[in-house]
Amino acid sequence: MAERILVFYGSYRADRMGIRLADYCVRALQARGCDAELVDAKAVDLPMLDRMYKEYADGEAPDAMETLARKIRDADGFVFVTGEYNWGVQPGLKNLTDHFLEEWFWRPAGVVSYSAGRLAGARANVAWHGTLSEMGMVVISSTVTVGPIGDTLDTDGQPVGPAGKSLERSFARFADDLTWWSEATRAQKTRRPPPY
Repeated sequence: MAERILVFYGSYRADRMGIRLADYCVRALQARGCDAELVDAKAVDLPMLDRMYKEYADGEAPDAMETLARKIRDADGFVFVTGEYNWGVQPGLKNLTDHFLEEWFWRPAGVVSYSAGRLAGARANVAWHGTLSEMGMVVISSTVTVGPIGDTLDTDGQPVGPAGKSLERSFARFADDLTWWSEATRAQKTRRPPPY
């Protein structure tokens, strides 16, 4: 059975360079045999957090929230593709993530960060580790940092030059790590239900 991986992306900006990286992640995972799907926070367009999904009565959550909750519950693992805003996380992606809680539990997550500069979103990458762990995910130790993103992926999201080759190498290891944990988690659930 193919691993079901959701790739989350959260920029709301008009000229989004990070979408190149999110698309690359989806394609690279699909090439490895995963059932990978992009979840674009801007396209989902959840409101600013007022009520979490679990705070709605059955059948009363907005359709977009209900659909996404089902996708999250059915996934084997997650990839969070994030830019860095003033040393922090993207508000659009954080807002989407915060609408859910139990839906995330007992699955692995990995972080792929980027920036226009040489630090490649490293500070946002680190910040996401604690957030995702608190939300019940096992954050894998492998990570991918891409910067400058314009020197790494062309407008079609294809790797270019030495930076593109570096991305391909680091993403291969990252994907190995994520799918290993996804397989392990799925196998464990057949042996013993999660404790809560």
